[in-house]
Amino acid sequence: MENLKYSPELLPMQGNSYERLKEPRVVTLPSNAAVVTIGPPAKPPRDHIIWSLFSTIYMNYCCLGFAALCYSIKARDRKALGDLEGARGYASTARCFNLTTLILFLITVLVLIILISVGVVYPMELRPFPPSLREPGGV
Repeated sequence: MENLKYSPELLPMQGNSYERLKEPRVVTLPSNAAVVTIGPPAKPPRDHIIWSLFSTIYMNYCCLGFAALCYSIKARDRKALGDLEGARGYASTARCFNLTTLILFLITVLVLIILISVGVVYPMELRPFPPSLREPGGV
């Protein structure tokens, strides 16, 4: 076999054919220049529309669930338009209405459970019939 020499241009795996990095340079800015730092994109605000629908359909205490639904829809519209601050404000209001509705509903259910367990309120199935409605001949 012959002793062949190959040039580095023909064999890219060998040799020093990569481009060297340039030395970092210092950039001086004029005194009136504005420096803008760009961070990670802000997360879009949550509009709480599912929670508002649930509050409207099942709880809707003093129409607060409906108000929460209206503000959730406004928040979704603002988010679609790109106004994230407006959407954040409407979403915060919808969240407050949803929380208020949930707390009032839970207090109502808790009071009703206490009144039933104490015996002040009877459910319809457990309420005794008055004597005039009982079957004739029955006890």
